[in-house]
Amino acid sequence: MDLISALQFLRLNEIPKAWVDEVWDLEFTERKQLDDTIGEELVVIGNRDFNNLYQCLLAHAADQQQSAGSDGASQSVWATLGENGVSVKTLVAVLSLFVLAGKVKAANVQQRVSGLRAAALYLLLLGIPGSIANKVFHEVLMDMCSDITSQCWPQDSGKKRKKDVPKSSQAEGKRSKPQRKDTPEMEVDEEGEEDEELHFSGQDLMKIRDAVVYLVQSLLRLLQTFPLKDRPQSASNCTQIFSKLLSFEPVVGEATFAAVQDITKLRSVPEMAYYGLRLLCSPKHGDQKESLRRVFHRLLYVILMMNKNNTGKPSLLIPSQSVLSTRNQAISFVCHLVEELKELALPFLQILLQHICYQMVEKSDFRSHGAQAVGMLTSQMASQDYARFIKWLFNFSRHSKMVHRLFSVDVVMVLLEQPERSSEDCQDPELANFLPHKFLIQNLLFTRRMDDSPTVQGHALSCLAQCLELPSFNVTRAVHNLFSPTATQTVLESEITEESHSSQHTQKTYRTLPFRTVEISSTDSSSLDAKENVALLLRRVKDSKANVRKSALQALIGLLKHDVIPASWENLSTLSERCRDPAVSVKKKALQCLGELLAAKPECSAVQKAWLQGVVPAVVDSESSVQVKALEALDQVLLSRIKPYSADRYMDASQSLTWALLDLLCQECQNLSRYFSRAFTIWSKQNMFTPTFITNLISHTEADHAAGAWLLLSKVVTSSSKLPYGKILDAWNNMITSKGVPVTTCCHILCVMGDIAAHLNEDTKDRIVSDLMSWLKTFTLSLEVISAAVETLHQLGHSEDVKQTQAFLNQHCGELVSVCEAYLAAIILSEKGNENLNEELMIKHLHTLGVASLHCPLKVGKRTVLLVESVLTTQSDRVAELQGELPASQPLSQFRANSLPTRVRAHGVITLGKLCLQHEELVQKYLPVFARELEVGTEVAVRNNVVVIMCDLCVRYTNIVDHYIPNISACLQDNEAVIREQTLIMLTNLLQEEFVKWKGSLFFRFMVALVDPIPAIASLCEYCLLHLLLKKNPEMFSMHFIECIFHFNSYDQHKTYNKFTQSERERVKFSLKGAQHREKRFRIYRFLLEHFTDAQRFNIVNKINQSVLACFADEELPLDADSVEILSETFKILSLKEMKLQAVSVPAGGPAEEEPEEENMANMAKAVLQAAQKKVVSQVQKKAFIENTVPLIIGLKSLLEQKRSPVLRDLMAYLQVTMQDYRNEVKEFFSGDEQLAAELEFALKTAEREREVEQQIDICSLEGDARTPTAQAPVLGSSKSKPLLPFTFATPQPRRPNVLSARLAHTDRRAQRSRQEEGVQSKSITLERTVMPKGVVNDRAISTPKGVNINLTFDEGLSAIFSDQGRTPVGETSVLHVRSNEQQAPGLRQWNVQSPLRQKRQSSKH
Repeated sequence: MDLISALQFLRLNEIPKAWVDEVWDLEFTERKQLDDTIGEELVVIGNRDFNNLYQCLLAHAADQQQSAGSDGASQSVWATLGENGVSVKTLVAVLSLFVLAGKVKAANVQQRVSGLRAAALYLLLLGIPGSIANKVFHEVLMDMCSDITSQCWPQDSGKKRKKDVPKSSQAEGKRSKPQRKDTPEMEVDEEGEEDEELHFSGQDLMKIRDAVVYLVQSLLRLLQTFPLKDRPQSASNCTQIFSKLLSFEPVVGEATFAAVQDITKLRSVPEMAYYGLRLLCSPKHGDQKESLRRVFHRLLYVILMMNKNNTGKPSLLIPSQSVLSTRNQAISFVCHLVEELKELALPFLQILLQHICYQMVEKSDFRSHGAQAVGMLTSQMASQDYARFIKWLFNFSRHSKMVHRLFSVDVVMVLLEQPERSSEDCQDPELANFLPHKFLIQNLLFTRRMDDSPTVQGHALSCLAQCLELPSFNVTRAVHNLFSPTATQTVLESEITEESHSSQHTQKTYRTLPFRTVEISSTDSSSLDAKENVALLLRRVKDSKANVRKSALQALIGLLKHDVIPASWENLSTLSERCRDPAVSVKKKALQCLGELLAAKPECSAVQKAWLQGVVPAVVDSESSVQVKALEALDQVLLSRIKPYSADRYMDASQSLTWALLDLLCQECQNLSRYFSRAFTIWSKQNMFTPTFITNLISHTEADHAAGAWLLLSKVVTSSSKLPYGKILDAWNNMITSKGVPVTTCCHILCVMGDIAAHLNEDTKDRIVSDLMSWLKTFTLSLEVISAAVETLHQLGHSEDVKQTQAFLNQHCGELVSVCEAYLAAIILSEKGNENLNEELMIKHLHTLGVASLHCPLKVGKRTVLLVESVLTTQSDRVAELQGELPASQPLSQFRANSLPTRVRAHGVITLGKLCLQHEELVQKYLPVFARELEVGTEVAVRNNVVVIMCDLCVRYTNIVDHYIPNISACLQDNEAVIREQTLIMLTNLLQEEFVKWKGSLFFRFMVALVDPIPAIASLCEYCLLHLLLKKNPEMFSMHFIECIFHFNSYDQHKTYNKFTQSERERVKFSLKGAQHREKRFRIYRFLLEHFTDAQRFNIVNKINQSVLACFADEELPLDADSVEILSETFKILSLKEMKLQAVSVPAGGPAEEEPEEENMANMAKAVLQAAQKKVVSQVQKKAFIENTVPLIIGLKSLLEQKRSPVLRDLMAYLQVTMQDYRNEVKEFFSGDEQLAAELEFALKTAEREREVEQQIDICSLEGDARTPTAQAPVLGSSKSKPLLPFTFATPQPRRPNVLSARLAHTDRRAQRSRQEEGVQSKSITLERTVMPKGVVNDRAISTPKGVNINLTFDEGLSAIFSDQGRTPVGETSVLHVRSNEQQAPGLRQWNVQSPLRQKRQSSKH
């Protein structure tokens, strides 16, 4: 078909010329309708007509180009059209009609396809030589045809992605409101919902897609022949169009970027788009540098997975598989361009990398993908260019924005996975220092451990642990050097002999680059550095932020696993302690870390012990998920590895570990027995102990590790119905006849015997009872075995008949009591009994007597009690009573020292206490004696046991012992730390179970324990109060707060407070009166206030006004020496920052940057609610202050002035602190006392000036050498980065600093503020780290004098963040202020200070 026939369907001859002229006059910006008849006929045009015309034009264009190349004569398209009377102007106008119709949102499939086909035809015409001469080219129409794809392709897929958002990392509304406003996708979605939705079938979409392919092919043909050198805007538009098409459809297989001759061989639209971008980088379309800048700028947002329009901020895309695939293709294309264009593209690769870093967001998945992109792109760099980027990254890692510092750590981790570059490849020796992995670890990664942001700290520590898992030898060596100074020599020697030639080469490279941030010249300094680093890591494990603690745990476990630091108990106990962390996530992390360490070091006994100390107590954790995790760990390590034992069978490492852990539980870790029992209680409910497990367990009772087997058997025997009793009885017989059975094993066997007693026949029981009695009567057993044996005896005699059981106990336990009584009588009543005293035997008889007496109270007679009593007092006092028949006429008043050893007397107290538990009359008799012993006793063990006995008696005889609680609590100030700790624990248990109430002075004695001189006791008291007692009584602190003021100052003149009775001795012991104890008192006040709720703080202020200040204002309390101290302390308490309401004092959005963005976004609604709450609470607080406090303050001030009291200073200080938030409303608050208002205003202004002067002094002080390497990089000193222009792709520039000179502190600040308001900008510019020529002060920043103009520019392609004129990697900056000769130093300002009272008087005279 010839060209003219193909054009017939457009009916160009029938188109009115006036319509054509009007379309051209409108410059194709509006759609002008044709007559109804012609318009309707054009609407029904099919795709075949457009295709025929396209093929004809394509053939003519090919013939014309071929003939032009061979200098042959071929009639051009334009000549053919002119000869046949076809108007090119009309043709273009009609094609624009289809294009404009296809762009409408409501366009149907046919209109969209026709619009795309017409646009393809126009672009094809434009690419034929002579198009400009024939006036085919129009810039608006060209841009519209090129970009019609974005309007014709259905956009409803964006809505589906929007609905899927909650399933991604942006779940649960974590995108902030400001982002939502600026997100173009969301704006498009909202508009789309207003219009009528159009639904397209798969066949319709394929038609549109084919038309898009024709259009893109036409655009590529146009770029092959039509130069855009003089049309930069069109080139920019084409770049934007192709970048949009990169995600048009998925690419099957790998995308190819090689230059192609035949466009039709390109398989997908994205491949065509990449080819188009490559064409735009050719010289015919303008300066290649500008073209590369445009292309890289557009690819930047593809790599960042962002959607960037012409205006507004870029919006994040959901990192789906298609988005990630497009990103990977874009990175590969950049690498292809760099490889092809080499030196021409390298500067823009540097800029691209800098922008990837600079525009990175905080979301973890985006950071991860961004860091991978940086790693892939840097692999295309030569070593010298790579070193320049690392130098830039070094400065970038200290940027003021937290997300930049965070991302620099991610980039470092990716770069560490790449092969290390050799310094020989870098010609510049200074840049060569940036190549080793050691520099990345020590100068970029490890320095972030001291970052201001906990998020960055935690991430850096977490990555540090990952470094040890990398295969690079130099990476692990660098980490070793940080924490273990002796590791370098040892590893080198071993590796030289064992590693291959390549490894030796790596070691050589490492030795030749000994680069560190701080040069160390001696091994002692290196050792000190390593110790400091380990100490810092251990402190980070106890950081206040949970994410820092978790990351520090991961770093610590990595160092321990790889033997970087020794597995000492100090390091391991830190891990165990974190299993009891307040944060649930940290507890789980600690459990996981301990499990990893145990798997890595199963033979280390210290690691085994640490694992037990951490995991076993976690089974009783308050959080159920932690319990489950601990139980899973115990099950996996202990229970699941129990296999049948055979002497011929070899036990693998896992089984050996199991039995080693069980042996530790039997020996060093016996204190974990209760937690371990709790685990078996839970497991028994889950029916975890099968007969096979029991059989396997019993098979180990004859092995060397039998102790562990009996431990497990004692825990599981009660949960099993069928047991091999024969083997258990054989073990019992062996234990009775053998003397080498360990104590713990004996106890466990006795426990098993007691548990199976119900399943034994009577003959067997009688035989066991007989053996037990014989065994006990030898008194050769340890105290633990005696207790277990008596308990087993009780279980053997247990039956359903209570009387029968008691008769059994009276018989056998009574026999033991008689034997012990006879022994004691022989010792005590004999004149020479003490001479032949066997201390151990005496203790065992006393212990047996106490344990047995609990089961047969009727067999305990007066003689037995007196014999035990004689152990504690002078024997001559009781001999007559013991030998006579009359009862004692004189009761015992106190214990008296005798010739018996202290250990015997201590056990005698315990035995006497057990006797009292069964006889109330003995309690009445001996409680005063116990109380007296607490006061006057000198033996620590005796007094400690008395505390235990009295607290145990309180459980059974609460009403009787309640009177003696003050005597017990007085031990909280005992001279011996062990007694103070024991008393604290016992009283806490009684308070928890409500056997004791918060009455009298008990609360205040607990408060004194808070400031105990031994930190461990103070910490224990804090734990007891906060985690055990406060939860039970949340109002406990606020109820006693005001009374604390009076009690600790020993002031009893108030009608209500401090009226409970206590002895003078106790009053003196617990008094914190006086200036020497002020610090302790305020530590208590702060502790209480820190754990108040806002409601309690608000109420306590009102109560202080009513109960304290009002009493002084009304002169109910005299202003004597003691009361003045009370009033002064009250004002100081009211001035404490802990007294401020948290809802008012916490700044809105204050900690936002400290937390990860995910948490930040989740808390946005909470932050808004807090802001509203802050406003309401502030108003309520203000009203209460005006109505309740101000009148009292005015009255008190007047009274204090009359008395000339020094407390007036404290009152003014309190007002100054309180009125900081209301400094502009002083006159309103104190309208009743104008003089007070004036004085207060003057004080506030004076304090504000002093603060400003101090701040300026701090700013101007030379702190260069003292700064820690945090994020305060001088080249990035601004808190907010300068926003990039929409189409400016250059190196990111920081905001230029505008720092006030130090001298402004001594000038009028109001004048400075007025100049700023008028828009007058200071010409004083601080240049930090500017390189100066030789002879000038090096490494200084100059604040230029006033009146000097400086214009600074950066070379193209160089960064303000990184440049050779930037800061060097080591050292810090200092500031030098230079003044011109003409500028005189201003003198000190003369203060014009007048008393407010004098001002008032002068105004009254006038």
